[in-house]
Amino acid sequence: MLPKLVEVDGLRKSFGPVEVLKGVSLTARQGDVLALIGGSGSGKSTLLRCLNLLEMPNGGRLVVNGEEVAIRHDRHNRPMLADRRQLARIRSGVGMVFQSFNLWPHLTVLQNVMEAPIHVMGEKRAEATEHAMSLLERVGLTEKRDVYPGFLSGGQQQRVAIARALAIRPRLLLFDEPTSALDPELVGEVLKVIRGLADEGRTMILVTHEMRFARDVASHVCFLRGGVIEEEGPPRELFSNPQTAACRQFIGTHLAH
Repeated sequence: MLPKLVEVDGLRKSFGPVEVLKGVSLTARQGDVLALIGGSGSGKSTLLRCLNLLEMPNGGRLVVNGEEVAIRHDRHNRPMLADRRQLARIRSGVGMVFQSFNLWPHLTVLQNVMEAPIHVMGEKRAEATEHAMSLLERVGLTEKRDVYPGFLSGGQQQRVAIARALAIRPRLLLFDEPTSALDPELVGEVLKVIRGLADEGRTMILVTHEMRFARDVASHVCFLRGGVIEEEGPPRELFSNPQTAACRQFIGTHLAH
């Protein structure tokens, strides 16, 4: 059986008095493509941000790339990492692609992709350049290597962001609604790259509103509602025969578009 890259057990996350995640559990094995679906405010993006420790869970168990996250609470009961060095270790194996690209505007496309390998991973410049160029070719943007992000379309910026996430050679890729900030005609070019990564056997967890894409590409789908996974299963089953009224309505509404 393939190794587990993510184990989440009873994960909870609150912002002040508001409990956003109320005991979420899921597992992703090597090569899995997990799609997280659900309405706004259901906890999808918060769950994803907890996996990369952009948000610190309040409770539950979280294991990423075989390493259990050790959390303690300060005197105000705010969660924090027990070992700060763990943050760098876990993030070095997790690539994240954001809704709003988050590229560095003062760096060229090539420099954006090379930045983390050189300054975080300690790669030699020649090696990082060669790898970055191969990734830009992978996402169809080699001719844009010396262009600044502000001169790219949204779809091109997101493809650069995917190349940047791949540059650290992650075992796990996280996508937080990667197409929701794009004009409709640019969505396809980004989904084509993500589909290609799935075909390569990359392990991915994807928050998306693209229901057809989730149905066709994911190996497992989780429907979140009110901070819990209300329903989950293989996409063919979940999309063709949702068990709860809320999931049925959500899928019906989104597949109709």
